[in-house]
Amino acid sequence: MINRAVEILLVEDNSDDVDLMLRAFRNAQVLNKISVVRNGLEALDFLFSAGRFAQRAPNHGSLLVLLDLILPRLHGLDVLRAIKSEVSTRQIPVIILSNSAEEKDIMQCYRIGAEHFLIKPFRCEEFLEAISRLGMDWRLANCSQSLIRPQQSHPLPQSLGGAGKVVRCEES
Repeated sequence: MINRAVEILLVEDNSDDVDLMLRAFRNAQVLNKISVVRNGLEALDFLFSAGRFAQRAPNHGSLLVLLDLILPRLHGLDVLRAIKSEVSTRQIPVIILSNSAEEKDIMQCYRIGAEHFLIKPFRCEEFLEAISRLGMDWRLANCSQSLIRPQQSHPLPQSLGGAGKVVRCEES
């Protein structure tokens, strides 16, 4: 059995938002590796091991993407489409981070395949609660290929808010 920690990819160009999310993870004692990229093209390079990430081994089975919509160089919707259109990456859970509360934007993200949509600005607690509502405890612990719907509600997993444990992905 292979046991891998889930890596978190944060795609965000706003330094204040990056600091908020990293602080929220620190406060929740999340010890997982968190990689930050600042634009849509860097996100695709990271996900598909291209450009400056060409030496990176793909880790699609144990990755969570936190994706801002308004990004330089490539819009977040285009990044989401690329993730969900490729067989090798479509199972990666994506949480959208956006300033837009427009229903059309939210519905478009869900139609493309986002698992959750968070409206900025949000507090650390709201951010962690959204991950909890998504049911990431089950998804990250089991690495199931099934899609988690945003309306599911689960308590914050011990591995995300507990005693500093690392979220693991097990495969046989």
